[in-house]
This record gives sequence, C-alpha cells and structure tokens, in this order.
Amino acid sequence: MNYFELFEIPVSLKIDKASLSKKYFELQKKYHPDFYTQSTDEEKLEALEKSSLINKALKTFQNEDETIKYVLQQKQLLEEEEKYALPPDFLMEMLELNEAVMEEETSTITKRIAAAEDELYAAVKAIIHNYKEGVTTDKELLEVKEYYYKKKYLQRILDRIDG
Repeated sequence: MNYFELFEIPVSLKIDKASLSKKYFELQKKYHPDFYTQSTDEEKLEALEKSSLINKALKTFQNEDETIKYVLQQKQLLEEEEKYALPPDFLMEMLELNEAVMEEETSTITKRIAAAEDELYAAVKAIIHNYKEGVTTDKELLEVKEYYYKKKYLQRILDRIDG
C-alpha cells in the first residue's frame, strides 16, 4: 500500500495540508498502538507498523520536495542515491554561485539562491499544481525530476552557508 492509498487521497505532487491533517488524525485514531493494548500480539504489531507508515507518509506529504521525490519513485522515474546528471549550463551557474559564496555577503547569496529557486519553480509550477494521475506525462514528470535535483543542489549551497 502506498502513502496515497493509505491516506485515501489521489496521487498528487501538491498535497492539501488541511485535508491531510484531518486524515492523519482519523488514521491515528484507528491505528495508534495505544488502542491495541488488549489485542493479540499480531494485531499490536500490525497497528504499530501501520502507525509508523502513517507517520512516514505524513512527514513525506508535509514537505513538497519529499512528496515530489516519493511520486517520482513510485513512477520509477527516480532511484534512491541516483547519480543524476544536471545540465552543464546549470552546473556553470552553480560554480559561479559557489565562487560568490566566498566573495559576497550571506544575505546577497541567499537572495540569489531564492531567486534561482523561484525561477526553477516557475518552469514546473503548472505541472506540479495540475498533476493528474494517468494524464501527466513521463516527459512532464522528468521536468519535475530535473527541478527536484536542481533545487536539491541549491539547498546544498544554502546548507554550506548556514553550516
């Protein structure tokens, strides 16, 4: 059972947070291990596993990047620890940004990274917001995959600045 089936919601790249929260509490009321103290060991174990899965799903759905990653993995378009080759022009921009980290103030770099993220998101925003299972193409999802890896790269630069 995947996370979408568990939460009984349609596959989406952008999850409605209000309905997510409501469904989470509904599922926890049904499967939380504390409600199974008088049950058999097998039932207790099943409730514990289900509760753990519910928590993992919630954590994934609360983070848009993790949701994108999860959907791409479900579609077998992204593998864990994949060595994704980013376009050379993007890598050149990142090289320049990395060099600027040494020379410019943190606030200036942070603004440049935020602007780069906004630009990247603008290119895939329609795909993310209008995702429809069985309608959105693999080609469109591969664009989202590239966005995911580019954003991840930008995040590493931010982490280096903050670290």
